[in-house]
Amino acid sequence: MAGRDLRALFSTNDHTLAAAEAFTNRQLQWQTVGAALAEHLEHISDTGFDVQDLEAPRDNVVNLYGIGGIGKTTFSRVLEAALTSSENRPAQWGELALPHTRLLPVRIDLARSGGTDFERIILSIRLALAGLGRPLPAFDIALRRYWDATHPGEPLDEYLRRGRLAKLAKGLPQQMQSALGEVAGALALPGLVGAAAGQVTTTLVRALRERRQTVKALAGCHRLADLLEADPDIDTLSYYAHLLAWELSQLPKKKQVVPVILLDTFEDIADPRRDFERLIQRLVWLMPTALFVITGRNRLPWGDAALNGQLDYTGPTSWPGLADHAAARTATGSGGRRQLLIGDFSPEDCGTYLARRLTRDDEPLISEDIRDVITRSSHGLPLHLDLAVMRFLEIRRTRTPEPGDFTHPFPALVARTLSDLPSEERHVARAVSLLDAFDETLAARAAGLPHQAPVRRLLERPFVREDAFALWPFHLHGVIRAAIRSADDQTDDRWTPTDWQQAAQRALTALGEQWTSQPGPGRALLVACLRQGLRLARDHHLDLGWLTEAAWAYVADFVWEPVAPPAADEPTDAGIQTAADALVELLSALARRQREHRARTAERLTAVLETGLLPGDLTEMALYYRAKADRDLGHTAASRDGMQRVAEAGGRLAPDARRGLVHLARMAGDFPTALDAAQALGEEGRQHRVLGDIWWPQGDLPRAAAAYEAARAQAEEHSLAGERAIAQAQRAFVAAFTDPAQADDEITLARQLLDGLDLRATALTIEIAALLRDAGTTGVEDRAQVLRTEIDIAGLPTVQTTLELALAFHHAVLDAHDDLAATLSRLGDLTRNGDYAYYNELIHFMAGLPLPGPAATRWISGEQAVRDRWHRLVHDRRSHLSR
Repeated sequence: MAGRDLRALFSTNDHTLAAAEAFTNRQLQWQTVGAALAEHLEHISDTGFDVQDLEAPRDNVVNLYGIGGIGKTTFSRVLEAALTSSENRPAQWGELALPHTRLLPVRIDLARSGGTDFERIILSIRLALAGLGRPLPAFDIALRRYWDATHPGEPLDEYLRRGRLAKLAKGLPQQMQSALGEVAGALALPGLVGAAAGQVTTTLVRALRERRQTVKALAGCHRLADLLEADPDIDTLSYYAHLLAWELSQLPKKKQVVPVILLDTFEDIADPRRDFERLIQRLVWLMPTALFVITGRNRLPWGDAALNGQLDYTGPTSWPGLADHAAARTATGSGGRRQLLIGDFSPEDCGTYLARRLTRDDEPLISEDIRDVITRSSHGLPLHLDLAVMRFLEIRRTRTPEPGDFTHPFPALVARTLSDLPSEERHVARAVSLLDAFDETLAARAAGLPHQAPVRRLLERPFVREDAFALWPFHLHGVIRAAIRSADDQTDDRWTPTDWQQAAQRALTALGEQWTSQPGPGRALLVACLRQGLRLARDHHLDLGWLTEAAWAYVADFVWEPVAPPAADEPTDAGIQTAADALVELLSALARRQREHRARTAERLTAVLETGLLPGDLTEMALYYRAKADRDLGHTAASRDGMQRVAEAGGRLAPDARRGLVHLARMAGDFPTALDAAQALGEEGRQHRVLGDIWWPQGDLPRAAAAYEAARAQAEEHSLAGERAIAQAQRAFVAAFTDPAQADDEITLARQLLDGLDLRATALTIEIAALLRDAGTTGVEDRAQVLRTEIDIAGLPTVQTTLELALAFHHAVLDAHDDLAATLSRLGDLTRNGDYAYYNELIHFMAGLPLPGPAATRWISGEQAVRDRWHRLVHDRRSHLSR
């Protein structure tokens, strides 16, 4: 369904251009209104329903709310058209499953620019009912009395003819005069007097009080006399809605109609005293036969008991469908079902909207690549799409639009969003735009406020989204956040660059306080604080502060979740310029090394080190992990140099560096030296795991398994998830040589402990263990080839040597000499620099083959003992398979 887009048509001289107001989706909202209508019709048709019952709860409201520009007014207009005639229903909307009932949609725009007052609202509803072709005496007489008293000398029919309601005015003056005449006749008043509403009203009240039979029809409206006696002011006029509802209930069956009253732009009647809102709420309460569909920017708070005194009818008992869930469960158990947030367009809907909005020869004028960019930038906000279309037409006057023209927010979005907010709420909105997510405490601290009241009020706004299960439950709508941060809002209290800088520092400090004040280790909070804190420090050139300690806590667990924030809002080619830039790149490189080639990791860490921007302890972190990457790449000399420098510095990573030096000695085959050094590592140096790494090449697998078990227990004691997974993976690896049945359990446990962690080398170790468990069976070579590819992509040649050793064990079990020779050849290429050269000896030991030359490895218990153990492992596996 679409109308003519005059704004677009008057923005170009291109007569071949077709511009349409595209409408898309909103099926959920349509279904919500349909369901509410069905329930409403069932309720008012119940035999126990009484239109004059003023104490029963009301469920005759649907509130559809959302941020400015989300499409509420468009939906309200389309809904009015669809309820007027099924021919106007959008194609994607299904037919409403309603009983045969005549619906009368009445749409009233409450926008300030329209100058709508309460009189016009009442008149609009009555004028819509004029189409029934009959007077509504109780209401018409009261309205005539009100008009004559408040507008002396201005006949209602003249007012209607010259006002905005003129097109609806046909028949109403005649119907009102007819109502006066009928009542005058029933009261036996002279004909001339019958035209005088005051005289008729006075006589009618007396007749009602005396219960005369001549006014029996009107006597059924129990409160008519009281309303006619009340002073005819605007407050009394709001109570006349009761008379209107009563008259509708008296209509003959064939004439019965259910008004669907659509009140749009409801936010424009809001004021702290709620004077106008009180009149409208009274109208809704007193017309229980009508369904009201209210659209506005904010949630309707009538179900909140805290408003008692500001409005006549409040709380979950009065409005069960509008109450929040908790309050409604206490009262009626039906909370919130009549409040629906109008959400963003899906990417598909955005594309459809843009394709249909501007066309030439029925083909989209906006190219697909530009539509994709606009869709991503819009975050599904229809107003953003509309502004992008106008920008497209503006650029097209002088040149061909390009995708890069549509990557920025629009100042109009800021003006639209912030114009409705009081000063304190604008202040909070700007502050929280610096944060990806926040809670009340974080928002107040970032805004520098000593109290949270403005934060609470801001959270009621529809552009603040809530995820109850998130660490910080609130976040700004994406496009609104980007607009607030990137565009000048042109308000009198707009922030200066210094204001933004100070707010960023407050937010960073508040994040640090949340992390440091946690009662115990909380990985999720640590990572979340780091992600937000790194972005703030990077984008606003802040000192690292608590981020240094958080970085150390992050690397301690070997979990490696991504923590690098998204690219800066204003990308630069300047590279690493501040300590925050350097820390972002350091932690990003460490996390990404689980998914990048180790050569890329070493390159990134080298770039960080060359800047010299990191403080001393973080410099050691970069140096240590570059040394680890060099070791994985087979750059032994560079790795040894880096480890030595970190060990000599005596900092936090000195024990890890000493462990790295032990690994280098083990890689070189100098096991006695490695064992001596390992004895001094202690708990900080992961001594148990290192001893396991030394014992298993000796063929002493039970001792190695015990060492890994001790390492795992120690890690569990200190809640070190990454270290625990590494130790268990190694235990599974050694078990796979000796006992396939036990290896099954160990591998299963290793995979469980690795779940949720990002440790690529450890994951590969587990897969190698699974391959070893199945050594001597079919399919091992194919699986090994897959693993070989994964290891090559990861850039982990040291893991490749372990895979070749496992494959050699498989060939030795099968006594496949040719395959064994091929494996030895590949392993020789991998160990040409001397690292892990002892694997070649182990393969000869497994197969019972003599060494081709003098042994270069220094075994702890001598070559023969090691040979016997490995050959026995192969023999035991053959026996196991034969059974």
